[in-house]
Amino acid sequence: MLIKTRAIVLRNIKYGEQKIIVDLLTETEGRVSVVTRIPQTQRGKLKKQYFQPMTLLEVDVDIRGRADLQHLRDVRLSHPYSDIPFNPFKLSITLFLAEFVYYSTRIEQQNSPLFAYIENSLLWLDACPANYSNFHLVFMMRLSRFIGFFPNIDDYHDGDYFDMRAASFTAHAPIHTYFLSPDEAARISTLMRMNYESMHLFKMNHIDRNRILDVLVAYYRLHVPDFPELRSLPVVRDLWAE
Repeated sequence: MLIKTRAIVLRNIKYGEQKIIVDLLTETEGRVSVVTRIPQTQRGKLKKQYFQPMTLLEVDVDIRGRADLQHLRDVRLSHPYSDIPFNPFKLSITLFLAEFVYYSTRIEQQNSPLFAYIENSLLWLDACPANYSNFHLVFMMRLSRFIGFFPNIDDYHDGDYFDMRAASFTAHAPIHTYFLSPDEAARISTLMRMNYESMHLFKMNHIDRNRILDVLVAYYRLHVPDFPELRSLPVVRDLWAE
């Protein structure tokens, strides 16, 4: 069955001499892995740059039952970026988030709100001229709302701990070690209330930003099965180093 859908590229890997496997998050089918041949000349319709991580596409995919690899029949750019490919900071952020989303959504079925959130976030980042150093933190925190473990921030009270395993705030320290102290729980509570427009008001230095980054990665590791070490994490940790 031929499916026409919007898609976000998460990863591509070489497959033989002239083919690549592309992992997509699609609007109508959830996660789909496709195989396609890349022409060896510039005249080919399918261009390798279409399959860079976090590129926004419109694709025609031949879905054949439970096959691990589907066949890509056609592809078009949905929203060409104007800044991300040429801005080293934004490019590093999107490469990190592509890996992060790849592992966070491996079993994701059709989820239109999730797709819209990621697509709109990328378009916002591409258009933002400045003050986006906290973008990846807000993105990661708010993504958990769409995959099932965003905490109830209405339960937070001053002095609470944050139980990372239960994804909840609590007045007492849990008996396990996966929790945040009241000081760090307060910062996470503030982060949960932020959006892209207001995040620049949350002042952080390089050390603070990386501490929250590490907390969020650990949080996902508790809730997403087999969530691995992220190869791109050291790169994003070095951004805006003082």
